[in-house]
Amino acid sequence: MLIGIVAGALVGAIWPDVGASLEWLGLAFVNLVKMIIAPVIFLTLVTGIAGARELGSLGRVVLKALGYFLFFSTLALILGLVVAHVVQPGAGMHIDPHGLSEAKVAGFEKQAHETSVTGFVMAIIPTTLASALTSGSILQVLFVAILCGIALASIGERVRPLVDLLEQASEMVFRIVAVLMRAAPVGAFGAMAFTIGKYGLTALFSLGGLVATFYLTSILFILGVLGVVGWLAGFSILKLLRYLKAELLLVLGASSSEAALPALIDKLERAGCDKEVVGVVVPAGYSFNLDGTNIYMTLAALFIAQATGVHLSLGEQLVLLGTAMLTSKGAAGVTGAGFATLAATLMVVPSIPVAGMALILGVDRFMSECRSLTNFIGNAVATIVVARWEGRLDREALQRALDGKPAAAPAHAAIATDAD
Repeated sequence: MLIGIVAGALVGAIWPDVGASLEWLGLAFVNLVKMIIAPVIFLTLVTGIAGARELGSLGRVVLKALGYFLFFSTLALILGLVVAHVVQPGAGMHIDPHGLSEAKVAGFEKQAHETSVTGFVMAIIPTTLASALTSGSILQVLFVAILCGIALASIGERVRPLVDLLEQASEMVFRIVAVLMRAAPVGAFGAMAFTIGKYGLTALFSLGGLVATFYLTSILFILGVLGVVGWLAGFSILKLLRYLKAELLLVLGASSSEAALPALIDKLERAGCDKEVVGVVVPAGYSFNLDGTNIYMTLAALFIAQATGVHLSLGEQLVLLGTAMLTSKGAAGVTGAGFATLAATLMVVPSIPVAGMALILGVDRFMSECRSLTNFIGNAVATIVVARWEGRLDREALQRALDGKPAAAPAHAAIATDAD
């Protein structure tokens, strides 16, 4: 993975045209992984719920997870707002918003117009049971998997053969994941070559202050906020990062947290987290626990306001916070999705020109990688914490995993990683 990322960056820097033409390698790998995500989530969650001792525990897991997501998502939004006020990365730019090209962000504005709370809720419900597995929506897969799992659990032993069959299918799906992961370095090479080749290091340097501020804020959130959470839960955030280093490199190279979702499920189960908890919290977190995206939205919004000379009142900033909390849901996984949600957020605060997004369009790809990494780490921490709250965390297994001696991969999860 490291070789692929470095080689891609070199190709993009030395031969920009060649690098820009290699986008298909990164997209092909991400699409290969996304192809298998729906079956992974469905089978993991259905078999976990079907084997649950009591359905009431599922409701507790969901409520605790949502409570955790709400608190830390809000904290991430506030942190981005505070850092923007302290550092003021856009101050002194004196950009005339009327001189910015709205054509560059027209597509994102259109997508933002189509975003609404009602639309979000309706998008959770698939047209058919089967379409949930083909729509590409994690929330639809989660919804159908929970329904199927509850149905199987309520019927009992009569459907035990079906549950056994689903567990066998899960073994096959995770074996496919193991095969696909062999192509990860190639995908990372193509994605990184495209990023550097198309957008160039010049764009990165021109808005280096914003990019650096965002990266440092994300690091502060991970090591400071999540570090304290990990300490209170009895584990070291640094050891967790080391345990997940292969997956973090994958997310960095592909600029998509979805690329490492199956591997994250495997790693957390091997680290002692209960299968049912992992199956619920990880997929839900990919839509509801987007710490990196939340930091980005408030920081980027205030950067645009500062750069264009717009002063936001306290009321407008509170509206910005509330809107960002809603629009950020469902933005994980897809590269650039955070940019689209930023457009939806700015359209509710008319004093900030949406055209100002053109200022950060050139460096959004560089920030997308940091968003994905922060989202990924936040979901790993959330899963461990919720498992601990539920008393369904094997602390000895967690400690062994963080010490570099994880449990042997379950039969259904033989994903090749550096820890094997």
